[in-house]
Amino acid sequence: MTSTDSRTTVAQAAIVAQHLSKVVDDAHSPLTLLDNVNLRVGSATSLAIVGPSGSGKSTLLGLLAGLDLPSSGQVWIDGIDLFALSEDGRAALRAHKFGFVFQNFQLIGHLNALENVTLAMEISGQTGALRADAQIMLERVGLGARLRHLPATLSGGEQQRVALARAFATRPSLLLADEPTGNLDAAGGLRIIDLMFSLQRELGTTLVLVTHDNALASRCDAVVELEAGRLVKPAAATLVIQTSSGVPA
Repeated sequence: MTSTDSRTTVAQAAIVAQHLSKVVDDAHSPLTLLDNVNLRVGSATSLAIVGPSGSGKSTLLGLLAGLDLPSSGQVWIDGIDLFALSEDGRAALRAHKFGFVFQNFQLIGHLNALENVTLAMEISGQTGALRADAQIMLERVGLGARLRHLPATLSGGEQQRVALARAFATRPSLLLADEPTGNLDAAGGLRIIDLMFSLQRELGTTLVLVTHDNALASRCDAVVELEAGRLVKPAAATLVIQTSSGVPA
């Protein structure tokens, strides 16, 4: 690939990871958590990262979010060189471009559902009638009657729906989800899957998720598998995800 081709690829894709590796010091020798991973993800598409425990899935997700630094390699988010930014710059980028959904929900316990969503919108820099917009999003996920309930009074499925509303209310260009159905029963997990993909399509969000849930992974536009830190499926090191129009991202 020429330098011009590389710049074009970076500019056109929502996420580009090139030669991404993470090595940490172990008690006896260096431990490779991620080994030369290359990805290119088109805007408004969805990608599932699967693999056995310890394969590097969460490490990859953390690097794509800029929450950790790689030992080598680069990541671009919407054409922005993630690791050329300072720590504060990466935090600002996450606030404005990223949404997050976690296995354990990570809601703020002393804030009710409406306040959890509104706070996320404030942090992202949104202005206007935030509480009204937050209420609309909570109603969108079926929680219009639970706006002023604290997380401890909500079921696991309801808490994850608050987390979905919080993530999508900021209108992120990129949503990262780490085992979003991992703590839910089958029925609750299916509802979260349906809501997440409905909102992702509606808002044109790029979705990258880590999961052991085959039903969830099968709903994504593409699936990659990690094993011992290496991308093993697809066989090629670089994944090209098509946009909904069928044009390579």
